[in-house]
Amino acid sequence: MNKHNFGFTETKYSHFLCFKISQRTNRFVYPNNDRYTIEQEELHTKIKSLHDSGLGYRRIAKYLNDKEITTFKGHSWGCNYVYSVLKKYRLRLKRLEYINQEYEPVWSKMEVKWEKK
Repeated sequence: MNKHNFGFTETKYSHFLCFKISQRTNRFVYPNNDRYTIEQEELHTKIKSLHDSGLGYRRIAKYLNDKEITTFKGHSWGCNYVYSVLKKYRLRLKRLEYINQEYEPVWSKMEVKWEKK
């Protein structure tokens, strides 16, 4: 028996600083699905310029069909396809902005924990 402990055994503790860090990123969301082919870019530019000049979706579809320009699946154009090309391009631009957005890391509250060895 140790005379300094008065019959008690000494319990040892270890202490730890505990916290969490959360890092948000959008870099894994849309890998490599954000690229248009040259033909897609040219077609979008053509449709956009026709729409900006005041033509509606139906007239743009008629124009493309008269010029014998087909969709990428080989179909004739309808006003819904024209609308879809313009809409999907806008969504693509927003998605690219979203991917490149940076976020600050979030730190949780720090605390010290004690555990017996």
